[in-house]
Amino acid sequence: MNRTEAREWVVKILYQYDVSKLPIEKIFEHFYEENDPGAQRDYIEETVRGAISHLEEIDREIEKYSKDWPLYRMPKIDLAILRCSIYEMLYGNIPVSVSINEAVEIAKKYSTDDSPSFINGLLGAFVREKRLEEGEANDN
Repeated sequence: MNRTEAREWVVKILYQYDVSKLPIEKIFEHFYEENDPGAQRDYIEETVRGAISHLEEIDREIEKYSKDWPLYRMPKIDLAILRCSIYEMLYGNIPVSVSINEAVEIAKKYSTDDSPSFINGLLGAFVREKRLEEGEANDN
């Protein structure tokens, strides 16, 4: 499994966590029964657990930049994509441009036709206001 595939699994796991309300350990247990993430296991677990532990903060950021589009009205998959990307930019060692590009590509694959531009715009505004450098990992 490469990093792009691992990031898709992070989004899927965050989506399942949001929709099912199952404990994250149960979700991971099921995931590992059917998938072998190999070297990406640490990235997947750290990103999912990190996003969940910072969920309130991340959701406040999403609400701030979503321009009158409340979280409950967003497609759940878009919310999972945004949570993954914002977590990566704030706490991961992932270049900002990589995180945004990957988020847009995941949206193209799994969400609505309008989602890629919505996600790109929201993440772009987030990066500009937070003064995160394009193409560089955040040093939080």
